[in-house]
Amino acid sequence: MDAAANLPREPRTERGRRTQRTILDAAAAEFGDKGFHESSIVSITQRAGVALGSFYTYFESKEALFKALVLDMSEQVRQLALPIVAEARDPVETELSVLTRFLEFAREHSEIYRIIDEAEFVAPEAWRAHYYGGASRIFARLKAAKDRGEITGEVDEIHAWAIIGMNVFLGLRYGVLERDRSPEEVAAIANQLLQRGLR
Repeated sequence: MDAAANLPREPRTERGRRTQRTILDAAAAEFGDKGFHESSIVSITQRAGVALGSFYTYFESKEALFKALVLDMSEQVRQLALPIVAEARDPVETELSVLTRFLEFAREHSEIYRIIDEAEFVAPEAWRAHYYGGASRIFARLKAAKDRGEITGEVDEIHAWAIIGMNVFLGLRYGVLERDRSPEEVAAIANQLLQRGLR
């Protein structure tokens, strides 16, 4: 099968974009509740309140929808940081704000953890792109801060992976498993590691 066939079809109208968005949101809820294998196209379209035929207007298969959903969630995470990074503040403060917003996002979309975990086996390329994309964005922020003289030590890709690893597991612990500490408090405490390390 042509790889392009697995990509979501681009809607031509605003109504089409809304319908596709509705299907993606319903899929996030369905896959988050039941997992990939227990979910069906019928259950997703029922949850979305759209006709079964509408599904195939935008997606080739359940697998294609799942892959599109992983990429969509990755894009949502990317979008979280854009306005924060655009302010071009101190790098440690930037990572503090990004982590705080991610923790809020994890609470709002706790299904992302189940979906991303399953993606390792259902959509491995999208799963890999999710993590590599996140780490590359953090690394780019660190390198830019280094170039501006805001970080005095060496900057390595390993630093970016350490930060993304910290963020992912803090989101799991304080966004999904339990919510006994505020995102602001968790981010402030974790951020002390960066304050003492990067500076």
